[in-house]
Amino acid sequence: MFLEPEREQSNRELAGKAQPFPVPERIPLFPLPNVVFFPKTYLPLHVFEPRYRQMVADAAAGGQCIGMALLKEGWEEQYEGNPPIFSIGCVGRLASVQALSDGRSNILLQGLERYEIQEEFFDKSYREARIVLKPRDGAVLLEPALRRYLMDVLGEYLKADEEASPLHSLVRPDVSDEVFVNSLSTYLDCTPLEKQFLLEAEHVAQQARRLSDLIQFKLAERRGAGGWG
Repeated sequence: MFLEPEREQSNRELAGKAQPFPVPERIPLFPLPNVVFFPKTYLPLHVFEPRYRQMVADAAAGGQCIGMALLKEGWEEQYEGNPPIFSIGCVGRLASVQALSDGRSNILLQGLERYEIQEEFFDKSYREARIVLKPRDGAVLLEPALRRYLMDVLGEYLKADEEASPLHSLVRPDVSDEVFVNSLSTYLDCTPLEKQFLLEAEHVAQQARRLSDLIQFKLAERRGAGGWG
């Protein structure tokens, strides 16, 4: 069982009732070139690099939080160091850690909230950052017409993509707007940069509009390529 750390006052005030889990003001970062993490979703990861093994051990013993971040273009030449990353990411709680006999581990992160980097630190083998949480206004819900439109577009997309099976679970009225939009953003077959664009939307309705535009664009691409009639 994890031990709960002291609450960081600034993040606690920002999170309020919508974010009961205490997120430290300084968190370890896990930058990857092809993963964008969203709140209210889960992310399984296999951790094998020595620096990130240490990161997981430290997070499990301390704040229990890890910030996922997307590497910027050109990261390959600097990967062993600290290549540039996008300043907006999502912080996850260590929901489970499965330690393997050779030091590697399988972890599961529960998406808590978006964050913005205020300052980076490089005094450990892995990168850390002082962050401020960027919660979205829970009162800003999707207009019923926008949700219906997105559902219709999703339905058309599912007809054209037999590999999109995880998306079928979203076509239910009991799925909340935030879970619906973030899960769709996670499973939709689009580039990491497109997903970063979705994550950076200021509210759920804006993210939903960006999603519908992306899906329509992809459908148009398939029609143009003659992939389906």
